[in-house]
Amino acid sequence: MDKIIRWVRLLSLTLLLLGLVGSATSALAAPAVQNNGAAIVVVLTYDGAVTPVLDQYLADGIATATERNAAAVVLQLDTPGGSVEVTNAITQRMLSAPVPVIVYVAPSGARAGSAGTFITLAGHVAAMAPGTSIGAASPVNADGGDIDETLQAKIENILSADIENLAERRGEDAVEWALAAVQDAQAATAKEALELGVIDVIAADLDDLYAQLDGFSVSVQGEERTLMLDDAVTHTLELTPLQQFFNFISNPSVASILLTLGTLGLIVEMRAPGFGAAGIVGLICLLLAFYALGQLDASLAGLALLVVGLGLFVAEIFTPTFGVLAVGGAIAFILGAVLLFDEPGLSVPWPTLLLTAGLLLAFTLFAGSKGLLAQNRRPVTGAEGLIGQRATVKTDFAAGETGSVFVAGEWWNARLEQGAVEKGNQVKVAGKDGYTLVVEKTENNG
Repeated sequence: MDKIIRWVRLLSLTLLLLGLVGSATSALAAPAVQNNGAAIVVVLTYDGAVTPVLDQYLADGIATATERNAAAVVLQLDTPGGSVEVTNAITQRMLSAPVPVIVYVAPSGARAGSAGTFITLAGHVAAMAPGTSIGAASPVNADGGDIDETLQAKIENILSADIENLAERRGEDAVEWALAAVQDAQAATAKEALELGVIDVIAADLDDLYAQLDGFSVSVQGEERTLMLDDAVTHTLELTPLQQFFNFISNPSVASILLTLGTLGLIVEMRAPGFGAAGIVGLICLLLAFYALGQLDASLAGLALLVVGLGLFVAEIFTPTFGVLAVGGAIAFILGAVLLFDEPGLSVPWPTLLLTAGLLLAFTLFAGSKGLLAQNRRPVTGAEGLIGQRATVKTDFAAGETGSVFVAGEWWNARLEQGAVEKGNQVKVAGKDGYTLVVEKTENNG
């Protein structure tokens, strides 16, 4: 119980410190900008899956732009996709923003996949850098299997309606392509997207973006506005350290590593109880891993298989089955991770996944074998450790009598089972009866 209390206290302190750091950095994240009359553009840069981190980051950017009377917010985006629920919240936030939001898919090589397609179309202005791509927004079953035809139709109809509303103001060609992106996983290059009217401009960098959009007309909350971006001053708003941390762990490879470290920590703590450092670290890693999996919109089936796999690893330590449970745990771990990471835009990190599963399997087999050897090892300390040792007889005594022997630097009362021994002879400790050793004659005593 004391150990559990220590774990909870340390975890609470850690989360409190993280919260304080996040609050402090948020307060310092927006230093004053001397614009000297020029327009201010708040620039956000996001690279990663669509999670609540992006929603909060965008909310901070819009609030900062409103406070500074900025001309626009630029969201420089590179995402494989993510949660549908979070995407809906982000698009609603953008559509209701009091300042123009420009979504800029950049740098070259970036993509606005899956959920990123919706976010790009929701921007008051959509732009892409050369060499970028957009699209493939069709729904995928989070469990990795085929979606039931009825459910497939319902999901596609809902997403089709949403993306049609977002693309409607961009023309019929943009609407047709957007529907194909949902229904047929259609994708497009920056050049193709511009020709179809899906985006407004292709810009090599921010300066090029400002130059092309200077004088561009947008509708903000039903009101027509003209972007005045000539000689605009860029105000970069970075992710706070806490947001960077959560964005970093919301990655399939990092999440699987955290799962491994967490499991190893708990196994070490259970196998060799001590101060609790390994258990505390393991618990924190597991909580962070499950947080990351939650941000990735992980499936319940995948989570359940992961829990089963981790449970089998732990069970192998306490129930030696010569690797049967450990192998089952590795299989469940791999299958669970595959289901977790089989999301739109997310690829299964096979090298990291197989490496972590192999590490868990090897460590569990090693710890289990050591535990089994320790259980079968003959005691070497205390009274049990005297069994099998030679003792010197202090006084003559016969079978059924109690005498005195000297063994391991100590005098012990001893009882002889058979025959008789004389003072100075050697006897062998055969057992223990309370505080009396049971001895037997050795061969050289006749």
